[in-house]
Amino acid sequence: MRVRAVPKDKLREIAGEGWIDHAKRPYAEGDIAWVPVRDDEPCEREIPKRTRYRGLGFFMMGDVAIIHGRKPAQKEVDEIVGFRHPRGVLWIESLLDATRTPCTELLWGDAGEVRHHENGYTYILDPGKVMFAQGNRSEKMRIAQLVRNSAPDERVADMFAGIGYFTIPMAGSGAGVHAMEVNPVAFGYLNRNVGENGLSDRVETSLGDCRDLLTGTYDRIVMGHFDAISMLPSALLHVHEGSIIHLHSIGTVEDAIKDLTESAGFSVTIHVHKVKKYRPHVWHMVQDVTIS
Repeated sequence: MRVRAVPKDKLREIAGEGWIDHAKRPYAEGDIAWVPVRDDEPCEREIPKRTRYRGLGFFMMGDVAIIHGRKPAQKEVDEIVGFRHPRGVLWIESLLDATRTPCTELLWGDAGEVRHHENGYTYILDPGKVMFAQGNRSEKMRIAQLVRNSAPDERVADMFAGIGYFTIPMAGSGAGVHAMEVNPVAFGYLNRNVGENGLSDRVETSLGDCRDLLTGTYDRIVMGHFDAISMLPSALLHVHEGSIIHLHSIGTVEDAIKDLTESAGFSVTIHVHKVKKYRPHVWHMVQDVTIS
């Protein structure tokens, strides 16, 4: 395919240009869109015809391809490189301890810091050093929508903020967010991302154990960690009637939530949402817990 390079944010401006071959679709590569060119017009590059990718699952974090699960064979890495042309291919084997620091191996090219765009926001991070919750994209959108539909200026606690994957869309939707993170590296990126997205006036950040950092009461508390149930008693010290807690877990923990909230003197309504499959027959769940 004969193409010219156009910044993705300029595509609307050039939509009516006569040199574009509208019978073909542009090809995105980072912040650049390679726009198809008519046969009688000059081009900057020729891209071989793309075949349907049927290889190992991966996702792009900025311009770096990320693989989870088992370590891929070299042939599988080569297929990803040939299909997507990333800057590097990074395998994330696991996440370590409470800081959720990735245990990684660079399989091809180079990695390091990236600029990742999602749902209209920009996230700066090094995927080899900090976690990014890519698989939670629909959940981030759902929580942001709940904030938009709620009372203005909700006070929200994000107890496990990471680099801001829940904090930023909630603040962008109108909430005032108290974002807490225990990992100093992730905390640095959290502050950068808050500033990058122009949300410094809506986000307060705190470094340390979230159980020690909660203050006052909150209208909404996001507990985006699989061990969140063990920290629910701390969260319950900072709620009022009508507060909503979004508690993440592997499998449902409704019975444990009911026991803990009743012990703290509250009645609750619980709605359970599936986020994604964690392993065969086991789901990553979110319990929306409304305090009454």
